[in-house]
Amino acid sequence: MKKLIEDIPYLLVLASLLSILKSSNATDTISTTQILRDGDTLVSSGGFFELGFFSPGDSKNRYVGIWYKNIPGKTVVWVANKEIPVTSISGILKIIEPGILVLLNDTNNIIWSSKMTRVAQTPIVQLLDSGNLVLREVNDNDQENFLWQSFDYLGNTFLPNMNCGWNYATGIESYLSSWKSGEDPAPGNFTLHLDPTGYPQIFIKRGNTTTCRIGNWNGVRFSGATDVRGKRSLYGLIIMNKNKTYYREDVLDRLVISRITLSQNGVMQRWRWVVVGTREWVNFQILPVDICDTYKFCGAYSSCNVTKSPACACLSSFVPKDPKGWIVENWSNGCIRRTPLNCKSDVFLKYSGIKLPDSRYSWFNESMMLKECEVACLKNCSCMAYTQLDISTERGGCLFWYGDLIDMRDLPVDGQDIYTRMAPSELCKNISKLAVDSKGKRRKILISSLTSLIGVVLLGLSSMLYFWKREKNDPNGKTEGSSSKDIELPLFDLSTISKATNNFSINNKLGQGGYGLVYKGTLEDGQDIAVKRLSETSMQGLDEFKNEVMCIAKLQHRNLVKLLRCYIQGEEKMLVYEYMPNKSLDFILFDKTKSRLLDWPKRFHIINGVARGLMYLHQDSRMRIIHRDLKASNILLDTNMNPRISDFGLARSFGGNEIEAKTGRVVGTQGYMSPEYVIDGLFSLKSDVFSFGVLVLEIAWILYKEERSQELVDTCPDDSQYVNEVLRSIHVGLLCVQKYPGDRPNMSSVVFMLGNEGVLPEAKQPGFFTERDVFPAESSTSTSAANLSCKMTITLPEGR
Repeated sequence: MKKLIEDIPYLLVLASLLSILKSSNATDTISTTQILRDGDTLVSSGGFFELGFFSPGDSKNRYVGIWYKNIPGKTVVWVANKEIPVTSISGILKIIEPGILVLLNDTNNIIWSSKMTRVAQTPIVQLLDSGNLVLREVNDNDQENFLWQSFDYLGNTFLPNMNCGWNYATGIESYLSSWKSGEDPAPGNFTLHLDPTGYPQIFIKRGNTTTCRIGNWNGVRFSGATDVRGKRSLYGLIIMNKNKTYYREDVLDRLVISRITLSQNGVMQRWRWVVVGTREWVNFQILPVDICDTYKFCGAYSSCNVTKSPACACLSSFVPKDPKGWIVENWSNGCIRRTPLNCKSDVFLKYSGIKLPDSRYSWFNESMMLKECEVACLKNCSCMAYTQLDISTERGGCLFWYGDLIDMRDLPVDGQDIYTRMAPSELCKNISKLAVDSKGKRRKILISSLTSLIGVVLLGLSSMLYFWKREKNDPNGKTEGSSSKDIELPLFDLSTISKATNNFSINNKLGQGGYGLVYKGTLEDGQDIAVKRLSETSMQGLDEFKNEVMCIAKLQHRNLVKLLRCYIQGEEKMLVYEYMPNKSLDFILFDKTKSRLLDWPKRFHIINGVARGLMYLHQDSRMRIIHRDLKASNILLDTNMNPRISDFGLARSFGGNEIEAKTGRVVGTQGYMSPEYVIDGLFSLKSDVFSFGVLVLEIAWILYKEERSQELVDTCPDDSQYVNEVLRSIHVGLLCVQKYPGDRPNMSSVVFMLGNEGVLPEAKQPGFFTERDVFPAESSTSTSAANLSCKMTITLPEGR
């Protein structure tokens, strides 16, 4: 009974599928005496897949393809006549002697045929539940003895049980090929291959040029991809022998429907069908993710990290080969050794959290232990590095590199260890550095201990003096409710701030908000500063003040405003920031005159900068931060119009595993807050994504609505490029403001979508908004452009 209960969801799905099969024009197999006409279908025995004629998109051409039987929308996974369509509804699919499957057009000419491996006596065509279309002898059910199978000739889709790789006996390579467009399934510009050279790894190519290397197989996954096995629904494996080298995936959960596609822009995407609830395809893996997935982006002996500036950094003990190029961010020449190798006495230095380098010039041994790898590598002067071959077992074997180490990136979570060869003096330098650090730590501990002892004495004396003064000045024993406790930031004295701001002169006022007034100041050394002064009537109090200090003081990123110092004494609380000469984004964006100073490249630069800043807060900072008040007035602009996210008074930090929280106090700005936050008090990373979407629409949508897009790009050398960027930004903004948090992309996906030309998913219904005018006649209040989206429609072209 327990087993029956566990299988109820599966049985319900199966019953639903079988009921669909009761169709007069559906058949299980095609024999030599049968034909399949346009309108007829061939259905797999379990009802999971269906073969027939279809027209992709708005095309009127007809193709023979395979799609999911039980999923709405006709998701096509394989096409027979990709390059030569049938131009009418008179196409016929049938078997001819000596056992070949052919497609005939309306003039009875063969426009597509299967390959013939041997003469067949009684051949039939059958569609298997795996999605594999096979040609076999009627009484031969041996799955290794098909006369022909579609799984040998892949399209743009990779399904479980498919093989991607090489059959050495037949000379056939199975690889993915993108479509030319959504209406033309002919092979496009991009292909995805399993390269067995050295050790198997996945490459994405544009023609003969490699654009992305997903990495070599490590026994669990490809080293440049996330661990999909952690989902416990798919199991990937490499099959290698003298006859073939394949990668394949098996489904561990029979209710999981999964596929991988290669888009027309060269992006590999992994999809999963959500059976319960929304019933839609969800994208849960995408490669390339960012510029660090660009093949050889940083050159040899360098690792890429998109969250750092510069993105490329030489490995320890290596230096830039082209220092001048490195300065101007041309890292393609990579790095070279600081000290040459001498072969006999070389040593190895361990690097962790790395996407392993290109393994085409490698050799492997499956039986060695890791300690044996070092011995073997030392014996060969051409061996530059080694790692554990299979990370799933203790005796994982060895993978050795011969030649330069190229195409690496930092992967703190799913990265691996690699041991790189270097001169012994370099190891000594590293050991010396560690020793110095250790010695310095011991010295610091001693000094800290003595300081602590003295501090205890001074603290006691100070406390006595403090309470004595308090009792003297306040007989009732009342104390002021603020201190600098827990504020990890240097303090300014009041006289310094007062002098810098000309005693908080009205002429120095920059603006004001819920916190209070903001003043410009100039220190004695000439440095300009911005001072936020908490007013007595401020809507923010000590908690918000401390929250902002503790959040922003620990964060460092080019797209976050830099907090310099603070002042806190009694009820007087001030924050001192670096000065942003171009003020806040709303100051320019919502002024009809000033907004014309922002051409599209500047706007797009701002959008990308804010996206990178949010990505840092959400996943790359020391703490996971949700801003909760992202809006145009909290985006400051420096001299070069670089955006800086500011105002962290309402921010919330999360632990590593936290993704959502609930509050009974909803705070923020109307129009920027997500529906789930306003209604239920639920806030998460996706709340910030929603606010970012509103901000993007404010920057891009308004000028599109006013038909000013072309006006902003008329002076640019390639108008169409910028118009497409405007439309793409609007599309990304609409994806971010979708009603349900699960539908919204995360910020790393947003950064990728903005910086690449891949096809974007269709945006669903946005969250609710309150309509307001774009430029109120008698108000300077910034307006959420997303408020307009409920009454506007827009047709967005797919990326080319």
